[in-house]
Amino acid sequence: MLPFRVQFKPGAHTYEQVVYAVKKAIIAGALKPGDSFPSVRVLSQELRINPNTAQKVVAALAEEKLLTVIPGIGTVISEAKPATREELKDLLGTEVERLVVEAQKLHLDCDNLVQAIRQHWNRLQGEK
Repeated sequence: MLPFRVQFKPGAHTYEQVVYAVKKAIIAGALKPGDSFPSVRVLSQELRINPNTAQKVVAALAEEKLLTVIPGIGTVISEAKPATREELKDLLGTEVERLVVEAQKLHLDCDNLVQAIRQHWNRLQGEK
């Protein structure tokens, strides 16, 4: 079982979707520094992607210093600086877009949408 989830979408490159899913897991804290990262073989089998694509994913993440390849041990999540507010906001990109589209289909304006979000936010805060 992989320590992150990928929901493949048609039209987007498989490689980019996997890289994004891993970055999202790292930023969200699901993958922590020192955690082992799946091998190319495991990645390709679990995600049912070409091994060359899996290798490209690992190489890209290592190049970005998100993964460290340790000979004889394997690949681990690198020590990383804390995520910025902008990086954290980017994680919500597709969900926010989906919400905006749904609000527009219902003919809600931005103020109504923000008010609805605040109501849900406050309700969930009260449930803690």
